[in-house]
Amino acid sequence: MTDYQLSEATRAKFKKISTASIATALFKRGLRNQFIQGVVPVAPKPETMVGQAFTLRYIPAREDRNPIAVFQNPNHPQRVAMETCPPGKVLVMDARKDARAATAGSILITRLALRGAAGVVSDGGFRDAEGIGALDMPAYYAKPSAPTNLTLHEALDINVPISCGDVAVFPGDVLVGDRDGVMVIPAHLADELADECTNMESYEDFVLEQVKAGETIIGLYPSTKEEHQQKYQAWRKENGR
Repeated sequence: MTDYQLSEATRAKFKKISTASIATALFKRGLRNQFIQGVVPVAPKPETMVGQAFTLRYIPAREDRNPIAVFQNPNHPQRVAMETCPPGKVLVMDARKDARAATAGSILITRLALRGAAGVVSDGGFRDAEGIGALDMPAYYAKPSAPTNLTLHEALDINVPISCGDVAVFPGDVLVGDRDGVMVIPAHLADELADECTNMESYEDFVLEQVKAGETIIGLYPSTKEEHQQKYQAWRKENGR
């Protein structure tokens, strides 16, 4: 869906940027629905998740199409997605926000992690969530769910546009996930947002220091007084920011 390739330089910038800053930068561009609703980290990770989207679409399961025997098919889309998601990318699963059945479990997600994926996001459930949470790879889901995916979901399409938590996700979009959740960045905006948000994070670090020191937020956040800009420039020079 896009020829954009996330550079290591841009990836490194996003590793230091919060989803809150990204949400604000996208809002300024008129994009108000880029935060995946209803997903949380399976377990908090020390490092921010960053990677381009590789997608898997589930549809509602129909009983005659989804007996347990379908897993014997080597071309089953769920299994194929785990084996073909490229290293450095984030597997994003569309479960229609239905977490009554799992979209994957610890064995499949462990395989995904060992193949070098940057993360996994599902707006449905995961089974064996404790095992998934123990992995170094970031994972986001709606909640734990023991029933097999076949109970409610049929894996159908790989690397097509999907919905995940009410957000349109196109293959190649850039996903950034922290402890708050996951933002979806249209690929063509990724590089400029990385630069803009890096500056935003710098100013907000300065603001937080000022607030902790007793400064009022009026005129400081947002910055409307020249005195604060002067103090900020001096702070940047002193802190190498």
